[in-house]
Amino acid sequence: MGKRLSPHRPIDWDDFRYVLSLADSGSLSQAASALRVNRTTVLRRINAFERKHGVRLFERLPTGYTLTEAGNELLAAARGFESALMQIERKLAGQDLRAEGLVRVTTTDTLLASVLQGPLATFQRKHPGITLDVATSNEIANLSKRDADVAIRPVAEAPEFLVGRRIGAVAFAVYTASTAEEPRSSVKTPGDRWVGPDETLASTSVARWMRAEMPSVRPEIRADSLVSLRELCAAGAGFAALPCYLGDSDARLKRVRPPIPAMTTALWVLTHPNLARTTRVRLLMDHLSAELGRQRPLLEGQRPRM
Repeated sequence: MGKRLSPHRPIDWDDFRYVLSLADSGSLSQAASALRVNRTTVLRRINAFERKHGVRLFERLPTGYTLTEAGNELLAAARGFESALMQIERKLAGQDLRAEGLVRVTTTDTLLASVLQGPLATFQRKHPGITLDVATSNEIANLSKRDADVAIRPVAEAPEFLVGRRIGAVAFAVYTASTAEEPRSSVKTPGDRWVGPDETLASTSVARWMRAEMPSVRPEIRADSLVSLRELCAAGAGFAALPCYLGDSDARLKRVRPPIPAMTTALWVLTHPNLARTTRVRLLMDHLSAELGRQRPLLEGQRPRM
């Protein structure tokens, strides 16, 4: 049997967040990213926790961190407490009527690089008592665990556990550098030069379309960000399939074809149900919905640069 925690030393929940994050990811780097600290901090807090309670929670393996028997026992008991604590935090946050405090926002780098900077800046000027903490990621943060309060995401359907507003469709098209020669009648032949998403973006509509429509085309360069693909495309590295809000707003690019229906998705502004009536969250969602709604022609590909 694994060694149990000393009953005389209460657990500090803030310390235990590091244990949970490392247990979930198995990686110091991923845990550090989720907690927004550096790897050294995670390692220091884990080691201190184990020393304090006289228990070894993780096996340090070349492939990552794996829970010991004692670690598994502790984690199973802690999950119920974590869930109850998160529920209490969300309910308390939902009763907050102040137009001040912190709102954590998660979105994609493409949206932040094109249509979100203005709305976020004007919101901050209108509500100086509200601080925005913005994180960019290609995956929806776990709003049920308060990793974020508001998510602005291009997804076909909103997750069932979130509530929010659908702003409109998000169109995608194929682009090339504005200085490039006119393309041939097809941009799907093996001889064409492309830049494309790497495996971290395999679930995106761009990657799915390229696999389905151009199985024989091998991108010259792959990247883990559509913003990076835009930059490569603008530099003349090859064709790129991009959201129209990113491609049509860049004078260095031009479309080579109309929007492609198979890649169409939607833009959502989302939050957790328990936070929807929190004043600062509601103010931000109302503001973003109105401001992004005004940009629907760009989002839906109605402003082509050919």
